[in-house]
This record gives sequence, structure tokens and C-alpha cells, in this order.
Amino acid sequence: MASKRGETVYKIYRALTQGISPLIRLHLQWRRFRRREHPLRWRERLGFPSAPRPTGHLIWFHAVSLGEGLAAIPVINCCLERRPDVTVLMTTTTTSAFEVIKNRLPSNVIYQFAPLDIPSTVDAFLQHWRPNAVMLMESELWPNLIMCAARNGIAMTLLNGRMSTKSFQNWSHPLFLPLISLMLSKFSLILPLSTIQGIRFQLLQASPVIINYSGDLKYAVADFCVSEGKKKGLKEFEAQLSGRKVWMASSIHKGEEEVFIGAHDMLKRNHADVVTIIVPRQPQHGEDIAQKLQEEGISVALRSRGDNLTPETSIYVVDSLGELREFYRLTPIAVIGGSFAVGSAGHNISEAAAAGCAVLTGNHVGHFSHMVAEMQRVNPLSVLQVSGEKLAEAVNELFGNVEIFEARRLAARQAYHALSSGIVENIWEMLQFHVFEKLNAKE
Repeated sequence: MASKRGETVYKIYRALTQGISPLIRLHLQWRRFRRREHPLRWRERLGFPSAPRPTGHLIWFHAVSLGEGLAAIPVINCCLERRPDVTVLMTTTTTSAFEVIKNRLPSNVIYQFAPLDIPSTVDAFLQHWRPNAVMLMESELWPNLIMCAARNGIAMTLLNGRMSTKSFQNWSHPLFLPLISLMLSKFSLILPLSTIQGIRFQLLQASPVIINYSGDLKYAVADFCVSEGKKKGLKEFEAQLSGRKVWMASSIHKGEEEVFIGAHDMLKRNHADVVTIIVPRQPQHGEDIAQKLQEEGISVALRSRGDNLTPETSIYVVDSLGELREFYRLTPIAVIGGSFAVGSAGHNISEAAAAGCAVLTGNHVGHFSHMVAEMQRVNPLSVLQVSGEKLAEAVNELFGNVEIFEARRLAARQAYHALSSGIVENIWEMLQFHVFEKLNAKE
């Protein structure tokens, strides 16, 4: 009975999305006009491929944006290493993810933009690529994609499965519960990023048999090559930091710059040589920050302009994509943004920990609360949560107390290594049993 109700709700959803598809396509053109879609490859979003499908088995990995896409790369690398006979197709949705990830993927991976969740678009995509299995990252639960893939006999896995509190509440509504239950029944494997997430999937009627906890993939930080030109530029910047007290605010959202600039002003009273590196979540936000500071008579260096950090400059704004990890390696203190305003969801803290930074974050960390709690469980000194009002005081203590400073850096590294160990290998074992053995049986 529940399955029939789910089918009925899905038929309504399918009819609605097909009916409003002209409006969705029009919105896509508007996004293209505003440069939020790729100027040349936007048709991929409508199911028109820009590459042929190779012969043989093809595994499709899909992530919505940059963070999820980067988390998938270690698994992709593992799959290609263990199964070189398989072709990997990678899709993302955002242009920011595309610009960064295209340079991080192995050369033999096909990279496309994901299709919109319109029946005709999804059908066209699947008919061209004919994937043998789909690996969806985190919360990419789109009804047409999932139901069309199931109808085509495509094995489905949810990697790093996540269900936010708001999404869980919405899906739990009596009207939508039959649909999400039907969708989750089409998966052969769900790997939630935490036990709490696993419980949420079970409460949404996913079978406990297909839920296996293997760890959070965002701990699996993949190595990547940095171009010689970029290496040289970073070395020069590192030399400019020499002898100065440095801290960084990363992945900050609009409005949060007030918190960090305020903390910078307070720190400068005690440390004339302080350097504050600000890395906005959106690069265009960096230009806005720099312009505002310059209008106030504050000397600021902007990375996109190629500005050098002079002795008179104490704020450096990084308005570029894909360099965050390199900047973590240059700064000993990292404050993770997206966590200092009510309703924020936080950001990944593992990259800063892996680089050996003393890690601080705000109190509003959303679905990253499990990561903060896990690291603090391994070592209470690994992550320090502070309010915006106490941020300058916390950073000042690290500047002034070498013992506490080094203890926090060591704790962050230890917690990261403890939590990252074996994650990709565990996931590979799960995929080998639930996905690749089925491929072998079909050969």
C-alpha cells in the first residue's frame, strides 16, 4: 500500500516537473545570462552530452557542488586503480565545482554537468550514458533521477549520505513520506556520514540491510598536483608572511566579514605585525570586501590582482577558487566560516586539521556538528568553538601562548589522522560487494 502511494506521489511529481519544464529551461537561460551556468557547456544540463560514451562498464558519480565533488575524488581514484576496465563519469551542478574539479580528476574521467531533474532531460542523459551504477553524493535525492535510473536497472549507491534536519522534517510529512520511502527502496547501498544520519534514513523507511556506516568521506583529503607557476607564487607569498603573526578566516559568508574584520582590528592593537587572510566562500564576495576596506582607508591586498603583501598591508583577501588547501598549509591558525551566524551550516574542518592548523569555528555548524563532535571526542583540543565576540580573544591567546598553540595544532592533526584512517578502503569493500560483484556477474 505504501509503495502504491509512493508511486502515485511520484507520478504527480513527474507530471508537474514535465509540465513546468519550459519555465525551468527559461530559468536556466536566465542563469546563463547571469553567468551562473557554463557559457559553452550549459546544454549538458538539458541532457545533451558533449562527449561520446565509451564501450564497456561505466560508473556515474554525481555531486552537487565543490565540497561534495572533492570528497568523491578519493573513491574515484580507488575505483580506477582497482578496476581499470571501468570508465568513470563525473557530474556536478555548479560552475565553481566544475572549474576546480576538472583539474583534480584523473585524465581518463569524463566530466559533464548534471542534468536537470526533468523527466525528458534525465531520460536523454541516461539513454546516452547508460551507466551500470550511480554513486550519488550526500543529499542528491532527486525523484526523476532515482526513479528513471531504477526503471533502467541501474544500481544505486548513496555515498556520505546526509539528511539535514529541515530536509528530514520535510520528507517526514505524510504527503512526502511515501515518495522518499519509494526512492530509498531503489538503493542497493546507503553509506551515511554519521550514525545519526543513518538513523534518519531508517526513520524515512530505508531498509536497515542496505545502511552501512563507513566514516565521513570528507576526512579523505585527496592529494593533487599544483602547477609550477602557482607553486612559485605561493612560495613568494609564504616569504612575505615570514616573521609575522598569521591567521586565516576561510569559507566566510556575506555578513561574516564584519566579525573577522572586527577581530582583526582588536588583534592589531596587540600585534602590529598581524596578517589576516580572508577567504570568502564566493570569490566575487572578495572584491566587495576589498573595495569596502579600501573606501575606509585600509590597505588590503587582493589575490586576483596579484597584489603583494607589503609591511603596511595586514589584510589579504583570497578571491580565487581551488586554493584553500594550499593556504591552510601557509597559515598556522584557521577559523572556519559559515558558522558565526544563526542558521549557518558550517563548513568542512578536516582540510585545516590535515594541514596542521589550530582549528577554530563558530557555534553554528549545522550538519558539520558531527565532525566537530567526533574530532573533539578524539582530542578535546582539536577544535575550539567560539562566538564572534570571543574570536579575537581566542586568537590572541594562541599568538601569546606557544604551548597551547602547538598543543591545538598537534591535536587537530592527531584527530584528523585517527578519523581518516581506512575510510576509502572501507567504502571500496562495500562497493565491491554491492556494486562491482554484480557487474562481474553480468559480464
